[in-house]
Amino acid sequence: MNSSSKDSKKTFKPKARVAKGFRDIEADEIRGIRAMLATIQGVYESYGFEPVEQPFIEYTEALGKFLPDQDRPNAGVFSFQDEDDQWLSLRYDLTAPLARYVAENNQGQLPTPYRSYRQGWVFRNEKPGPGRYRQFMQFDADTVGSANPASDAEVCMMAADTMEKLGIPRGSFRVNIGNRKVLDGLLEISSVSDQAQRLIVLRAIDKLDRLGFKGVWDLLREGRTDESGARTDGAKLSDASARIILDFVHGGNEGQSIAYCWTKTSDAKHDISDEAESEINGTRYFYDNLAVLNHWQDALKSSAAALEGIKELQEMARLARDAGFGSKRMQITPQIVRGLEYYTGPVFECELLMDTKDEDGNTVRFGSVGGGGRYDDLVARFTGAQVPATGFSIGVSRLYSALKLVGKAQTSSTLAPVVVLVMDKDRQADYYKMVQHLRTAGIRAEMYMGTAGMKAQMKYADKRGAPLVVIQGGDEKANNQVQIKDLRLGSQLAANIESREEYASQRLAQVTVPETDLVAEVQKMLQR
Repeated sequence: MNSSSKDSKKTFKPKARVAKGFRDIEADEIRGIRAMLATIQGVYESYGFEPVEQPFIEYTEALGKFLPDQDRPNAGVFSFQDEDDQWLSLRYDLTAPLARYVAENNQGQLPTPYRSYRQGWVFRNEKPGPGRYRQFMQFDADTVGSANPASDAEVCMMAADTMEKLGIPRGSFRVNIGNRKVLDGLLEISSVSDQAQRLIVLRAIDKLDRLGFKGVWDLLREGRTDESGARTDGAKLSDASARIILDFVHGGNEGQSIAYCWTKTSDAKHDISDEAESEINGTRYFYDNLAVLNHWQDALKSSAAALEGIKELQEMARLARDAGFGSKRMQITPQIVRGLEYYTGPVFECELLMDTKDEDGNTVRFGSVGGGGRYDDLVARFTGAQVPATGFSIGVSRLYSALKLVGKAQTSSTLAPVVVLVMDKDRQADYYKMVQHLRTAGIRAEMYMGTAGMKAQMKYADKRGAPLVVIQGGDEKANNQVQIKDLRLGSQLAANIESREEYASQRLAQVTVPETDLVAEVQKMLQR
């Protein structure tokens, strides 16, 4: 028999590897995220939102082309055909399935407005990268059926309350708020009507914090080449059009702040205790949302779309101010763009202001952990009638990473189980009764299920993180006793123990008690 014949008979062994763009999640992170989600849920419930769930899979046509920054229908989704040759896709976000659900139950089954929250995995068929996965979790809250700007303001206030409830202090986060109608009006005034140009301009505005004045100017004009040598084509706007846009979103000249955002203390006509502060030329100033909107109203007065958007933002800002939410937590800004084919009015992002390190070790601001906005056209795809809607979505993994960064991620309070060792295989029923007594008392416990000896069982318990092990050999059974060892005190010696006799000779963190006192003694040792 030749070697090729031998090779052909070899058993195929698949390579043990996680799929590209996906990851395994272990116990500590799972428990930490669950605790975080419970806190978020508590805030959402306090605002009167109700839970709902949609399936992971939708008909592809239900997702449509309303995906962030997608120019082609159905791009970015994992899809397959069913037995009827209909295309199905893993959900791309939680909003499109909600729109389908509302449209399907739009004959009086749901209250109007319909206020709901949902959490779950979403899937994106996109190129993965560092910290960018094809599967990740979102937590959304939406109000469907209300055109009132109060519903937009409310989800922004709820986002701010959520951050504080999670332990992120005021001043370390901010909900930035803009309006797509205002940006549409700005582009109208700047004579930017070509759709391709509009997309480039909006994407350039969205990069202002990262690229600064010069980088955005280059993108509005002929384009820019980054440090890696990659070239990005610009919108090729005229100098005058580019100047109008940068005057509005940046203040005009490189390094210049937007002076109209700030109000002197003496000029403030409202409570400034929750307003963002700055010192300019030795004078204390406060970021005034309504002053910002007054300036916009004058600068964009020739655009009806912009004025409509400004009016919506004015109502939001007044409501938030009256509810005690100032610019320290909620800030009107022209730089928020969000999904280019998705939102129809107010848009918002929750930004964390603490510093972290990028892939090159540079200090950078942590950035966005969630966002949302008004999407009045999404349900209309199914019904033909516009249904106003607004919502906010939290990126769960990213927010959890942020909480870990600032030391606010909840650690698990769940102890690993107490392990009852099996010293005599013929007495497994006796050991399992011990386990059941412990469980009945509310103590996590397990009996060792392998076939190894004493040393391997101790190693197993140590690797499990077990706080205690329970041992009952023949001598202990004859005297109706059990030994209990505290591994939290003696774990470093456990790997070197060869026998029960050696274990007994150590007498470290170990007690022997009557079998009837097992539960009480375990409870006592767990509490110390």
